[in-house]
Amino acid sequence: MKKLLLLCVFFVGIISINAQTKEELQTQKAEKQAAADALQAEANAIQAKIDALPGWRIGAFGTIGGSLSNFNNWYAQGAPNNSSGNIGFTLNAYANQIQEKYFWRNSLTTNLNWVKLDNKDISTDDDSFNPTTDVFNISSLYGRNINKTLAISGLMEYRTTLLDNFNDPGYLDIGVGATWTPIQDLIVVIHPLNYNFVFSSGDTVFESSLGAKIVADYTKQIGAINFKTNLSMFQSYKSSNLSNWTWTNSFGYTLWKMIGVGFDFGLRSNKQEALNYALAQTPVIATSFDDVDNDLQTYYTIGLSYKF
Repeated sequence: MKKLLLLCVFFVGIISINAQTKEELQTQKAEKQAAADALQAEANAIQAKIDALPGWRIGAFGTIGGSLSNFNNWYAQGAPNNSSGNIGFTLNAYANQIQEKYFWRNSLTTNLNWVKLDNKDISTDDDSFNPTTDVFNISSLYGRNINKTLAISGLMEYRTTLLDNFNDPGYLDIGVGATWTPIQDLIVVIHPLNYNFVFSSGDTVFESSLGAKIVADYTKQIGAINFKTNLSMFQSYKSSNLSNWTWTNSFGYTLWKMIGVGFDFGLRSNKQEALNYALAQTPVIATSFDDVDNDLQTYYTIGLSYKF
C-alpha cells in the first residue's frame, strides 16, 4: 500500500514538473514574441523613413502559369493521340524617381499567353503554340509639385499587342493636367488636355481624337503580398464611340523565398476594337458603331509568381 502511495506521489510530481515547465516555456515564448514584435515595429518605422527619402524606387513582380500534356491511345476521348500545352506570364515593373520638387514615374505591364492543341492523327492541324492573351502597356508620368499632394504633370502612355498585330492597333496618349497623390502608393492623374493617337494599317474604323485622360494606379507591398491595380480611361471630346478604358489587376503572394502564387485579371471596353472585329468576320457581324455589340473584354491568369 505504501509503495502504491509513493508511486502515485511520484507520478503527480512528474506531471506537476512538466506542467510547470510548459507554462514557463509559454511565458518565455510570449516574452520573446513581444520583443520581436517591438523590433519589427522599429524596423518598419525605419523602412518608412527610407521609402520617404528622395531617389529611385525600382521593383517588379510577375506570374508564370503553364501546363503540358500528352496522350497516346487514350480511347476514352475524341482525339486519343494528342499533345496540348498552355504557357503564359505577366510582368509588372516600375522605376520611379521621387524628389522634393518633382517626380518621374515609369511603369510596364505585360501579359502574354500561348496555347497549342495538336491532334497527332491529323497531319493538317496546327501543332505550334499560338498566342492568345496579348497585353502590353508602358507609361511615363512627369510632374512638378505644387504641394505635398498636388502636381502639374505630363503623361505619355502607349498600349498595343506584341505577339499578334503589333501596333495594329496601337494607342499613344500624350497629355497635360494635374496629378493627385493623397497617399504614398496611390496616383490619380487627371489630364483634360490629351490627344489619343490610334495607329492601324489599311482602311479601318480606328480614329485619333482629342479628349480627357484619367489614370488611377495603386501599387502596394504588404509583407508577402504584392498588389497592383491600374485604371486607364480616355474620354473623347469628338464622340463617345472613340472613348475607351482598361482596368488591370495583379496579385502575388510569396510562399517561399521569392516564389509564390499569382493571379491577374483585366477588363476593357473599346468600341473601335469591337467594330473592327465585327467587320473582319464572315459574314460581317456589324457595319457601324450603332449596331455593334461592345461586349466587355476580359482575361485572367493564375499560376506561380516570382518577386524580382
